[in-house]
Amino acid sequence: GGQRMGCAGSAPVVGYPHGHPHGSHPNPHPSFAPQSSGYGAGSSGRTNQVAPAGKAKAQKLKAKAKAHNKVVYLDAAQPFDYESKSSSVPTAPSRQPPAGKAEVARTSDQAPVEADYGSRLKIGIVGFGTFGQFLARRMVRQGHQVLATSRSAKYHSVAESMGVSYFQSVDDFAEEHPDVVVLCTSILSTETVVSNFPFLRLKRNTLLVDVLSVKEFPKKLLLRTVPEEFDILCTHPMFGPDSGKGSWQTLPFMYDQVRINTISETNQIRCDNFLRIFDREGCRMIPMTCEEHDRQAASTQFITHTVGRMLGDMALESTQINTKGYDSLLNLIENTCNDSFELYYGLFMYNQNATETLEAMERSFDRTKKRLFDQLHNKVREQLFGEEEGLTNTSTRQQQQQQQGYGNSQSIPK
Repeated sequence: GGQRMGCAGSAPVVGYPHGHPHGSHPNPHPSFAPQSSGYGAGSSGRTNQVAPAGKAKAQKLKAKAKAHNKVVYLDAAQPFDYESKSSSVPTAPSRQPPAGKAEVARTSDQAPVEADYGSRLKIGIVGFGTFGQFLARRMVRQGHQVLATSRSAKYHSVAESMGVSYFQSVDDFAEEHPDVVVLCTSILSTETVVSNFPFLRLKRNTLLVDVLSVKEFPKKLLLRTVPEEFDILCTHPMFGPDSGKGSWQTLPFMYDQVRINTISETNQIRCDNFLRIFDREGCRMIPMTCEEHDRQAASTQFITHTVGRMLGDMALESTQINTKGYDSLLNLIENTCNDSFELYYGLFMYNQNATETLEAMERSFDRTKKRLFDQLHNKVREQLFGEEEGLTNTSTRQQQQQQQGYGNSQSIPK
C-alpha cells in the first residue's frame, strides 16, 4: 500500500490502499487519486477543502502522512493486489512464541523442526514439480507460509493437501508478494522462465533463490535479468527426493550469496533465515562460489550420473549372490535413472567442465581396456611360443606400461 509509482514520468502520489474514505470515487484506480483528495492511508476522510485557519494544520498532517509512505511497488494498484485483498480480510492477532520453547534437532522425516516466529518467511516456489514439492513439504513443516506456481492445473490438489497456496497464473502468484522466490525449474527451461517472469509485480527488494544443479549459468542469468534492487542467492541442495527422503542430517547444501544488500539489516536477516531452513534440518552448510561448485561438480556429480546412466543402459539385475559393492551399483542406477534425462543433459550442457570430464572418462576406459587385452595377448604368446618368449614380452610390456603411467609392474600377474 502507501505511495506508488504511476506511469512513466508521473510524480508519486499518495493513494488509498484500502479504498477511498468516502466510499465510491470517480477515479477507477484509487492509488492514483490526486493529492488534493486526502492524506493517504489512515486519514479521517477530510479533504483539503478546509477553512483557512485550519489549512496550515491540514498541510502539516498531510506532510507527516506522506513522510511515512515509501515507494515499495513498481506497478499500479489493482483490485487483485495483495494489499487490496488483505484489507478486506480481518487481521488475525499476532502469535507470540511460547515461553521457553526451543528448537529440537531433527532426527526423522516425521519430526519437523519449527522455525521460531521471528524467522518465518513467505516463500514462493516457481516450478511445482517433484523437487519443488520436495522442498515445499519441509518448508511447510517448519511453519513457513508457502506459495507455488506452475503452468499445469494438476498440482492444485497436491498443493492443497500440503498446505500450499497454488497459483496457475504467475501474475497472481507475484501479486501475493512473497519474501523469497525459489526457482525450482528444470535447467533447460530456466532461461525462458526467468526472461518472462513478472518481476515488477513483486516487492522490489525480493530475495531470488535458485536451486539448480549447475551454478555459473543461473548466476550470470539472474545478474543479467533480475532488477538490481533484488537480492540473489544461488544454492544447490546436493540431494533430492530419493537421497533425501528421510533425514537431511549431514547432507551437503552449497550456497553463494551472489548479491545481498548487506547495508540493509532486514535483507541480510531474511537471507540468513532462508539458509536456516536447511541448517535446522541438519544439512552440512557449504559456502562456495558458483565457479568452484561447477569445477568440483564435474568431477563428482556428473561422473556419478554418467556411470549410473551407463550401468542402467546395461539393464543390470539383482542376483542371489550380490556383493555389497554390487548392491551399491544397483542403488546408484536407481538414484540416477530416477532423475530425468533432461537433468543429466543439463548437467552436461550448462557446466563447461563436463565435456573435459567426459573425455577423461573415455580415455581412462580405453587405457583400462587396452591393459586387459595386452595382458591376455601375453598369455596367448606364452602358449604359442613358450614360457621364455612369453616372459620376455611380458617384461617389455611392463616397462612400457610404467612409462605410460599404468602403475607398478608388480601389479601385473605373470
